[in-house]
Order: sequence, then structure tokens, then C-alpha cells
Amino acid sequence: MHILSGKTRRGLLTAAALGLALVATGCSKGGSKTEVAPDEMSMGSATAPITLIEYASVACPICAHVNETVMPELRTKYIDKGLVRYVYRPMMTGAPTVAAAGHLLAECAGKDKYFKVIDAVMAGQKQMYVTGENDQNARPVLLGIAQSLGMSEADFNKCITDQAALKRLSDLNEKYMSKDGINATPTFIVNGKEMKLKNGDISDFDAAFKPLLAGK
Repeated sequence: MHILSGKTRRGLLTAAALGLALVATGCSKGGSKTEVAPDEMSMGSATAPITLIEYASVACPICAHVNETVMPELRTKYIDKGLVRYVYRPMMTGAPTVAAAGHLLAECAGKDKYFKVIDAVMAGQKQMYVTGENDQNARPVLLGIAQSLGMSEADFNKCITDQAALKRLSDLNEKYMSKDGINATPTFIVNGKEMKLKNGDISDFDAAFKPLLAGK
């Protein structure tokens, strides 16, 4: 689990400046633990009996592991069947510049491709982090994802250095930390209550959802 430290908080405050390093070499207002804002990125029916909120980062290795090993089954077993509405809330754990650029790239891709980009950036950690958890190898991986979406290098540069968007992302993170009390990623909230990962697989979600789906 990635812990949000003082260093991470400082990284949030300077994310815009750090983001420029990737060039050289519309974000949601956010909801709360119990409420989802209309413009938040989500999958599944808005009327599903369960709302699953994940606070995660595309630069967090554990988030990427859960996304790769658990999310596919979570989608087919619950989200696609209208039983769970999944809401993704972007955090800046891991390498802050990678997190910022990856999330902004997903935003620039649009709602219909948002989760495709989230998946691609998380999967790309294997290439980005070959020399450690930093942004040294991030640019070619992220640029490749952008180009696969039809974006030019100029479009990519403009996207990840959008100062207003970077500030909104930073403000969102500060809100999630100070108001929602999020201090680590991934953090899952099920119908307003935090769900602890015990086994790190689908069984954790099965156990949390079972009493809420009784009779469904």
C-alpha cells in the first residue's frame, strides 16, 4: 500500500513544475466518501445497489497489481451486471510526475477512453520503473499511449503541462487527504465505509458485497 507522506504532499504543490520535466527530456470537482459528483469518472449503473470508490494512482505499483489481477473479474462479476458502480478518484502516490501526467492523459482522452488509458498507464509501470520508482523512463511510455489514441507529440505535451488542470488535480488530492482522510493507495470505500484488503484478491470484494446483495 502506498502511503501519502509529507514528501507526497510537497510533490502535489509542485506538480505543475515537475510535469514540465516530462516535456523537456477538465478534472472533476470530486465527491465525498458517501456522495459521488455527477462528473466523476465511473463505470456501471448509477442505480447499482453498491457504490465502490477507489482512491488510486496510475503510478502506484500496488494499485497497478490490483487493477491487473482483480479489476477484470470485478467488472464481469459485478460492474457489468449492474450490481456495482465503480468510481475512480485519482491520487498522486508513486512518482508524482508520472501520476500527474498519467491522470491528465486519461482526462484528455475523454470519458469514453478514460479507463482504457488508466489501464494502459498502470500496465506501463513495468517499463517505466525498470530503474526504480521514478519518472526517468516515463515519457516514451506515456507518449506511446498518447499516440495510440491518435494524439500528436504536441498534443501530448500540451495535455500534461496544462497548468489549470494540474492545479485542479493537486487541489483534488489535497481534498481527498484532508477532508476524506485518505492516507494510502489503493483505498476502497464500499457504500461509504472503508473496505480493508486482506487477501488482495476478488475474495475481499466478494465478502464485502455479499451482505449488501442479499436477495438481489
